[in-house]
Amino acid sequence: MLSCPICQAPLTAVDNGVACPANHRFDRARQGYLNLLPVQHKNSRDPGDNAAMVEARRRFLDGGHYAPLAARLAELAAGYKPQHWLDIGCGEGYYTAQIAEALPDADGYALDISREAVKRACKRAPHLNWLIASMARVPLADASCGLLASVFSPLDWQEAKRLLAPGGGLLRMGPTRDHLMELRQKLYDEVRDYDDQKHLELIPAGMHLAHSETLSFPLLLDTPEARADLLAMTPHGWRASAERRAAVIAESFEVTVAIRYDWIERDAS
Repeated sequence: MLSCPICQAPLTAVDNGVACPANHRFDRARQGYLNLLPVQHKNSRDPGDNAAMVEARRRFLDGGHYAPLAARLAELAAGYKPQHWLDIGCGEGYYTAQIAEALPDADGYALDISREAVKRACKRAPHLNWLIASMARVPLADASCGLLASVFSPLDWQEAKRLLAPGGGLLRMGPTRDHLMELRQKLYDEVRDYDDQKHLELIPAGMHLAHSETLSFPLLLDTPEARADLLAMTPHGWRASAERRAAVIAESFEVTVAIRYDWIERDAS
C-alpha cells in the first residue's frame, strides 16, 4: 500500500519504520505515526494546523456538538464496505476513529500535513496507519483504496482519482450555504453566499456523483468555551474582527449545522 514519497517505489517494514529499495528510510515516531513528508515538500517549517487550532477542534468535537455528523459519516462508510480506505486531511482523528469503528475488518489509513494533528490522532485509534503527508502527494499506491474520506478538507481531485480503485469512491463531507449562518451573521456586516455545489464542477473525467444528501440540525452554543473553540477551528477565527469575535463568545446563541455528503465514484472501467 505505502509508496516512497521521494521515488514512489513500494515501502516495506524495516526495524522501527519503512524503507524503499533505494534505501529511503522513514522511522516510526514514538506516538506510532510515520512521517512521509520530506522537507523538500514542505511550504513552511510546520505546515498545517498549529497546536492551538488542533486543541480547539479536539475540545469542540469531544464535546459531542457534531456527533450526528460523525455518526452519519461512519454509517455511510460502512455501507460501501471497502477493503482499504484512507481519510485525507484527518485532523486530530475524531471522524477517522468513528469510520474505523464502523469498518473493523478493513485496512485503514489516515493522513494530515499537520504534525500536531497527527500526534493527537494516533491516540484515538492506534491500530490505524497514521501518516504525516501531503494531500497533493499521497504516499499510497495507485488504485489502492476502495474509499477515500474527505471531511471539511481541501482536495486534490487528480490525486483522489489516482488512489481510487475502479468502483471505489470519495466520501466527501462539507458545509452547505446554510452552515453556521447565524454565526456568520454575527461576525460580518455582509454574509457572502456559498455555492455548495461548486465542487461538482471539479470532478474529473472518469468519476461521477453517485449519491448526495444533507444533514441539518440546530445547535445551541451555551458555553463560552464552545463558542471560542468553534471560532478557533474555523477560518472565521482569523477573518472576523476581534470585537466581533469577543461579542460572539460573550453570549449564548443557536446556530444551524447543515452539512452535505457526496459519494463520488470512480467509473468501473
